[in-house]
Amino acid sequence: MVQILLIDDDRTIRSLLERTLKRQGYDVVCVDKGAEGLIKAKELHPAMIICDWVMPGITGLEVCRQVKRIPDLATTFFILLTSLGSVEDRVKGLDAGADDFLCKPIEMNEFIARIRAGLRLHQLSQDLTEQKRLLEAELAEAAEYVSSILPNPLRHRCLTIDSRFLPSSQLGGDGFDYFWLDDHHLALYLLDVSGHGLRAALPALAVINLLRSQNLSQVNYYYPNEVLLGLNKTFQMTDTNDKYFTIWYGVYNCKKGELIYASAGHPPAILLTPNSDKKLIETRLKTPGLPIGMFPDATYSNQSLFIDSFSKLYIFSDGIYEIEQEDGGFLGLTNFLSMIHDYQQQEFNNLDQLISCLKCCNFKKKFDDDLSIIEVNFNENPSR
Repeated sequence: MVQILLIDDDRTIRSLLERTLKRQGYDVVCVDKGAEGLIKAKELHPAMIICDWVMPGITGLEVCRQVKRIPDLATTFFILLTSLGSVEDRVKGLDAGADDFLCKPIEMNEFIARIRAGLRLHQLSQDLTEQKRLLEAELAEAAEYVSSILPNPLRHRCLTIDSRFLPSSQLGGDGFDYFWLDDHHLALYLLDVSGHGLRAALPALAVINLLRSQNLSQVNYYYPNEVLLGLNKTFQMTDTNDKYFTIWYGVYNCKKGELIYASAGHPPAILLTPNSDKKLIETRLKTPGLPIGMFPDATYSNQSLFIDSFSKLYIFSDGIYEIEQEDGGFLGLTNFLSMIHDYQQQEFNNLDQLISCLKCCNFKKKFDDDLSIIEVNFNENPSR
């Protein structure tokens, strides 16, 4: 039975409305004070609250305002009874969260019609809330799966790798991986699919699974430019698929200490190399190349360099520095790289500390874009 909470200090009106509602088959709970009404609302979670505006103590306007602040009562339909008919009063009621108004003296046929209409809207809100809950549960399961296929930290005699992934919502379009091609060659990459949510997550998963299985046809995975060419051929945009992605892909030869890399529209990877004074020299690793999927005839090129012992490599998505600031600007790559350098000065650092700094720079509750970062620490290379 649908439950309705009636709050009115006028006993005559309260009795009339209670009798009318019960005749319509509703379960009615009546109180005569705003404070008591708030207590009952929190206790009962009624489908509808009918409340007089002008009452001693807590007014109906304040009851409405406080009810609408309670998450569990967000879908409760709230009707204000009022003899105040001005536009300004209606605006005040709407600003407080009122869903409807009934003017005194009350015409009973209109009253019953408004109750039925309000309860239909309440049921619709309940249905939408339940659908939202089910969808969020399914997205949470999908997000858990995405997290489960991302690689664990890597510990090896020549290097260690750590990573972090923070989707802007429950699913994101970032993806990364690192895996051994043989005993000496390690492939590592990070990609960023345009957009957010499920439509961005699915292509990211497809790329991860394809590269991990090494099933790109006629591709030598030791040559990054061939990998990017193969991906561009496989993931071309179409009339029904508007997704493209950027990617940075590299292969590190542990025996030689050599890194070969190529990128497709992706932010540069950052290599920090200590010099003789133990100062960190910054090198940006990026090659020309359009994002994957934009043009079928796009070309990609390799570059290579030898990595000095105790260097650090950072590969990340642009969401990590495109963080909006309160003044309307963005954190920017330069400021983010300054954070990276400051982070190196901490005696015991890990990526959680860096992520905490980024959260402090974000004045919103959630990030607008997905954040991904890989940190590679190169150990001493005996061959160099």
